[in-house]
Amino acid sequence: MSSPDDVDDVQTELNEAEDARTAPTLEFYGGRAASAIPLGLFVVWAVVQSGLFGIGDTTGLVLGMLVSLVVGMFFVKGDWKHYANAIFEGMTERVAATAIVAWLWAGMFAQLLQDGGFVNGLIWVANAVPVSEAVLPTLLPALTFVLAALLATGIGTGYGTTITFVTTFFPATVLLGANPVLMFGAILSGAVFGDNLAPVSDTTIVSAVTQDADIGGVVASRLKYAFVAAALAIVGYLIAGQLMATYQPTGDGLPSGNVVGLVHLVSMGLVIWTAVNGRHIVEAISWGIIAAIVFNVGLGLAPASSIVQFVAPTTAPFADAFTALPIVTIAGPETPAAGVYGSLYTGAAGFFPLIVLTLLIVAAARIMIQGGGFEAVQDFLLSTVATKVRRAETTMVLGTAGVNAMITINTAAEIAIAPYVARIGEQFNINGYRRANILDANTSALGYIFPWAGGVLAGYSQMPALVEEYGVESMLVNPVDVWPFVFHGWLLFFVFLAAALTGYGLEYATDREAEEVARV
Repeated sequence: MSSPDDVDDVQTELNEAEDARTAPTLEFYGGRAASAIPLGLFVVWAVVQSGLFGIGDTTGLVLGMLVSLVVGMFFVKGDWKHYANAIFEGMTERVAATAIVAWLWAGMFAQLLQDGGFVNGLIWVANAVPVSEAVLPTLLPALTFVLAALLATGIGTGYGTTITFVTTFFPATVLLGANPVLMFGAILSGAVFGDNLAPVSDTTIVSAVTQDADIGGVVASRLKYAFVAAALAIVGYLIAGQLMATYQPTGDGLPSGNVVGLVHLVSMGLVIWTAVNGRHIVEAISWGIIAAIVFNVGLGLAPASSIVQFVAPTTAPFADAFTALPIVTIAGPETPAAGVYGSLYTGAAGFFPLIVLTLLIVAAARIMIQGGGFEAVQDFLLSTVATKVRRAETTMVLGTAGVNAMITINTAAEIAIAPYVARIGEQFNINGYRRANILDANTSALGYIFPWAGGVLAGYSQMPALVEEYGVESMLVNPVDVWPFVFHGWLLFFVFLAAALTGYGLEYATDREAEEVARV
């Protein structure tokens, strides 16, 4: 369950977002809509880079966001320092730090599991089950979706789940013959399920707090939608597993199974147990990291030098005095170049480009808020589109989708659009649970579908290292190839779109005198 600290943290983020709305406004040539230029240009850049050119380079997206911010500056009226200040204020928002911390901790944890032979343990299990090698790859996408959904629901972070599964289950299942694109889609689907349903998920808490609803009631009210979408997604992965090409599980890249690697199920279980018991996700994953280090070193799965290693240059004045330690050595012909190495370093370093991109995207969102872009969209929708209750709900669904297309960090997008969903819903007396469910379902789903979305890039950023380690080029899945196969994300989106269009499950706010809830 969510702890009071979790709710307080989210409330702090919401207060900061409100501060942004009340901060001195930026005026643009072209009106309030021009404040969307930085985010709009970035989306165009991402589509061209990933979709047209097939380049899944996160650093390239960082360049695209930088160029977009520079272009946006030329549309600002008056002193440009206010525009620059908005960038700095956006980059220091708590919502960006939340995603970054989750990536860094999860990255270190996942790398420790990978280097500790967890992949070999999974391969041992696959070889032990009484299923033929021809059938097993067709079942793996559905099985992986279920397991990823369970982990994401337990720890409350879809990003952490994506990183953990991409570095462990993904290489193991691809080496066993599963289709890599379908596997990546199944992992992202599991992350969507957890982000949408976990009581400890940031998106769940934000949706409840902003729509004046309790978290327990919100989670209970969305079960029927989530389970329907999940059941259809499992069927989809079983069918797609039969239809989409698999690979022969042979070759030099297939490691031998080792049952000892399964000890890291205890590491993962410790993270889940700690998180479910209300501890902060940083604390939960930290306990998992400690357990993984103890297992790796204590059981001989990986030496201490693989956890962290300092390779000092020959000119270092004091390094010789510490070479008796297993984690310190001097650079030479048989050692790597001077630097810091190891699982912890590799797990964290893989996210540095994505961290920079995240900070810039949140900064661009801040510019759009202070420039009145979001308010202009809200005013347009309220005056011309959301004129009846079903049209209002449809507007919530599509408006949330549009914001998520631009702000690709799902919690940031949710915080940005939440006040407008509340305003539209309250105008038509729509129940808070209903508003929270529409808000969270779309935010959770689309944050793992768009090729430039944070969840997709978090998984993709780990794949180049997998190609280098296992020598299997197909382990590098272009983000633009995976979006059709995030089945649970798409189904969740269409379930709520259908619910909005038909009025299924619609509830109105409690009548204060009769204390009744109206349904249609």
